[in-house]
Amino acid sequence: MRGVRPSGKVWLAPRARDDNGDLMSQTTMDARRPAPPPHRRAPWRTIVGIVVVILIAVALAFGLSKCAGGGQGGPGGRGGPGGGRGRPTITVGVAKATLGDIPITLNALGTVTPAATVNVTSRVAGMLVQVNFKEGQMVRKGQQLALVDPRPFQVAVDQARGQLLRDQALLANAEVDLKRYQTLKAQDSIAGQQLDTQASLVKQYQAAVIGDRGAVGAAQLNLSFARITAPVAGRVGLRQVDAGNQIAANGTTPITVVAQVDPIDVVFSIPEDQIPAIVASAGPSGAGLTVTTYDRTGGTVLAQGTLSTIDNVVDVNTGTVKAKARFANANGALFPNQFVNVTLLISTLRNQVVVPATAVRHGSQGDFVWVLTDHTVHQRPVKIGPGTGESFSIASGLNAGETVITDGGDRLRDGGQVTLPGEAPRLGGGQGGFGGRHRRGQGGGQWRGGQGGGASGASQGGAQEPAPAASPATPPAFQPPAPGTSGQGQGGGGRQHRGQGGQTAATPAQAAAPPAASGDDWVARFRARHPDYHGPMPPANLTPDQRREWFRSHFGGQGGGGWDGRRQDGGGQSAPDGQ
Repeated sequence: MRGVRPSGKVWLAPRARDDNGDLMSQTTMDARRPAPPPHRRAPWRTIVGIVVVILIAVALAFGLSKCAGGGQGGPGGRGGPGGGRGRPTITVGVAKATLGDIPITLNALGTVTPAATVNVTSRVAGMLVQVNFKEGQMVRKGQQLALVDPRPFQVAVDQARGQLLRDQALLANAEVDLKRYQTLKAQDSIAGQQLDTQASLVKQYQAAVIGDRGAVGAAQLNLSFARITAPVAGRVGLRQVDAGNQIAANGTTPITVVAQVDPIDVVFSIPEDQIPAIVASAGPSGAGLTVTTYDRTGGTVLAQGTLSTIDNVVDVNTGTVKAKARFANANGALFPNQFVNVTLLISTLRNQVVVPATAVRHGSQGDFVWVLTDHTVHQRPVKIGPGTGESFSIASGLNAGETVITDGGDRLRDGGQVTLPGEAPRLGGGQGGFGGRHRRGQGGGQWRGGQGGGASGASQGGAQEPAPAASPATPPAFQPPAPGTSGQGQGGGGRQHRGQGGQTAATPAQAAAPPAASGDDWVARFRARHPDYHGPMPPANLTPDQRREWFRSHFGGQGGGGWDGRRQDGGGQSAPDGQ
């Protein structure tokens, strides 16, 4: 290290040495110097930063909530807003709760089983000379299907008949000799032993004749077996033996298979816990209950029949009992061994309150429905009864004739406003005062929408008059406005505010209206000044003063801009429109 002495001479500082005595470089010396203490940030700065972030988040949330919910009508400058514009209400689907019948059914999987399935085989051996059916043909019982060569069997019949004739002749001769011997014995001309021998010979010939007759019958039977016929009526399957083949009697390979398909059966399984209901409805066998079969998807009805019987034991492995139902199948809708869906009708509940299945919703507190009253929905808990795939019965909580929400219920809130299909979109949210058409009023807002206030605002241009909405429900009971607060509209259709002074602009209808008065004339005066208004009016049970206060609270009371075109709390007078 270089240095300067006080005398001005330059000197070199001695260099440090390491543990071995060697000189250390400047880099090594710098590396061995102790690190400076870390810089600690002041804790108050961190606290201030957290507080600032929290305040920003709160302000942002407040602003978003104000934008979403709408604001109350307040004083606005020229062209300024008189309240927040609300969001459009939700369009929903509705249905009426009706009285109807609910079937109690049991769904199961079944297999179509022919009433009879027969393997057609030959009962005699020989050559198959004819096949008299077409594959898939419907045949009658006893109809000829095939023919085995009958000639050997015809010969056997002839032989049996010849033996029969021979033995019958011998029997006749023996019987004549027996009568002769009986006459000679009566004259004591022959020995009794000779008569007895002849009688025994007659009996032998009688037995031979009987045996010959049996042989003839057996030969004729075998001859008839050469003609193979259908044992049951039904549908013939594929041919498995062709003509010209030598077949054996009762062979393992059938000529064809005949299945009886009309009527036809369906076998399905019933849970053992459903047996008591079936027995109570139709007796121990369950015979007579209506059974309907559907295709694999469950959307098409194949056939309708009746339950024939249920089995007499429960399968311990599955906990079910087999049931068989019989169906008429003239159109061939049910096919042997086909997989089908089965619906067994056990009983029917009469005069039940029925709603569509989409109207029933499930929440943490249980089942409920949305009930609609005058464009307002309310959540109502209900108790669900038996139902079908498309509807439910309501055991309690709902009456027939009430309107329920079937579509759009996921976004509803209790007490919220909705729009029905086919209606113009409605606006919910902010409540604005009704000020007629003001140029210099104290604020107000555009009254529009249903009960709960319309979207308020102001424009720099001329007055706008949107189409009046449908008349809403009866307004709530009268409540005087709080001092120092502006009036809040209840909905309706209306005009927009413009201006910011103390004067209001009067329409021709206002100019021709009678002077202000108190009492029942408030309603008539309001009707005369605003003929296009179709919104709510004060209830009939209010006193004249309460009606006046009702108009002020709803249509621009204190600071509302003046609902009747007169001075409310400003200093100006009414002026003609356009000033």
